[in-house]
Amino acid sequence: MKILAFNGSPRLKGNSATMLDNAIQGARENGAEVELFNLYTMQFSGCISCFACKRLNKERPIVCVVKDDLQPILEKVREIDAIIIATPVYYSSETAATRALIERLCFPYLNYADYSNSHFPRKIPVGLIYTMNIPSEQFEPLGYNITFGRTKDTLARELGSCTMILANNTTQYNDYSKYEANTTGEAKKAYRDTHFSDDCRKAQQLGQQLATVKSLIS
Repeated sequence: MKILAFNGSPRLKGNSATMLDNAIQGARENGAEVELFNLYTMQFSGCISCFACKRLNKERPIVCVVKDDLQPILEKVREIDAIIIATPVYYSSETAATRALIERLCFPYLNYADYSNSHFPRKIPVGLIYTMNIPSEQFEPLGYNITFGRTKDTLARELGSCTMILANNTTQYNDYSKYEANTTGEAKKAYRDTHFSDDCRKAQQLGQQLATVKSLIS
């Protein structure tokens, strides 16, 4: 069992990275081989709309042809068994690097002639982890369930399936007295102390599930 894991946060030790580390630990506990990539240490772009992946004279499946740091990693997707993506939420969406990854990963497999029939030759599971500043009560009123649901549906349609987990009301600053905020550091710490360990446990369980799902999806 081989899994690719992507940290879509510029912080290598932040909330998303911590959640992802727990997912990776869970996967490795169940025997998976996991390779981690920190997107903000790489040089790559999103889709450049060259449509090389849609040319009729191309043999499919085809991997994005843009040559940068991401291209050889996309080649590895041909051989792996699962993917884990972790991202913080910036302006009600994934980070720019995460969005660029999803564009480059999924678009070559989108079948323009039949959206329901992906060009990806297998079905593999994807784990999608979001960490965000907002409390859970604001998740639906702000439309996050719709925005993130679209991303989840895209990954499921092109690759096979997608499981999403959330960590709400995460801590942004080490010292809230130095930055703009609508709450206090004490309130954030109290919430984190109560909830973040459970969020990490859910991430670990996600990794465990992804490491065992190969027998269920072929």
